Amino acid sequence: MKLLYSNILPLETLEDQSTFADCFRDQTAKADRIEIAVGYVSYASLLELEQLTKDNGISTICLNIGMYFIEGMPERSYHIAMRLNQKWIGETSGEIRIIKSFKYHGKLFCFYKDGKPFSAIIGSANLGAIKLEASNRRQYEIAAMTTDETEVLEIAKHIDELKAPNCSANIADISDMPLIHERNTALSGIELVTQVPQSNVDFYRQCKSYVSFRLPLKVPKYAERHMDDGKHYTKSNINVCYAAPRSKRKARDWYETQLTVGAEIYRMKGYPEKNKPFFVVTDDGYWFKAHTTSDNNKQFSAVGDELIMGRWLKGRLAAAGLVSPINNTQLDIERSGIITEEMLQEYGCSCLVFKKTGQTALDKDGTTLDVWFLSFEAETGEQGADYALS
Repeated sequence: MKLLYSNILPLETLEDQSTFADCFRDQTAKADRIEIAVGYVSYASLLELEQLTKDNGISTICLNIGMYFIEGMPERSYHIAMRLNQKWIGETSGEIRIIKSFKYHGKLFCFYKDGKPFSAIIGSANLGAIKLEASNRRQYEIAAMTTDETEVLEIAKHIDELKAPNCSANIADISDMPLIHERNTALSGIELVTQVPQSNVDFYRQCKSYVSFRLPLKVPKYAERHMDDGKHYTKSNINVCYAAPRSKRKARDWYETQLTVGAEIYRMKGYPEKNKPFFVVTDDGYWFKAHTTSDNNKQFSAVGDELIMGRWLKGRLAAAGLVSPINNTQLDIERSGIITEEMLQEYGCSCLVFKKTGQTALDKDGTTLDVWFLSFEAETGEQGADYALS
């Protein structure tokens, strides 16, 4: 048995000591198959595991995750785990399983070569220890590696038992695991936007709907993201940031978004009047002032900052790990920042629900404004009219 330490001052590792992360990489380099059972994972560690298995030619891998079926899984980690699982299954190289019979808090890592386990690590470290971040950089973990044949075989057997159908299932077959929504930080600290308590959100969500519109988001399919003929929305509306820049020297901000409604909705009774502001409270707890503008009041945007709506909408997708904000849209040749149908499908929602609550609030100048509830979630409970929002 060899102890594995964390390199954290004042307990800095000595010359003859190894860290868990270093040992994991060393054993991965010697293996062709890895079996893992942990309580928790992180988004960064899943990406790191994907890269390590690719770099080291790992032919078979199975990751068993033990605490999320009951506690709920962070959506950012969930989405990358689903994509990684789909990739491994497609390559017939492995899978990700969720333990569902009980809360499993063990941390086991078993390494194989030519069909035989040759080493294993057991200790306090979850998968996140292979990729240190701000959240776990000062978290001290202790573990032990063994090459004893009896001990390694016992650990391998235990992990195999966790893979039995009465203990776990492939993550793609899990339909009732709760997801924990990540906080959208793209609006944090933004002027003209405030955060409200969950109790306020719950109040407005439960208010009677005086008028409500269900607005599907029109976006291109993944395969269409390079088609710039105007029919695939790569140069307008939600993906307007990929249109020609207003200035030759400066690309459009990735968060720039135009929410446009058609005549069939802005002509309906109850739709906000042009340039008449109202308050919006979102389902994730943000509050800002909005209005309808442009010809026939077809544009729906925040007052005072054209990026607010994009920060709310695209920020949700980024927080879920489905897209990464782009620093310079002109340099995004692969169009990786284009919002696609596949992203919305994976997020579980492809529309907004815009509901007049019947409540009012005072603006800073004392003017009374209506309050509307805006949601972007899989289950809204609203039965508003179905109109396209592009």
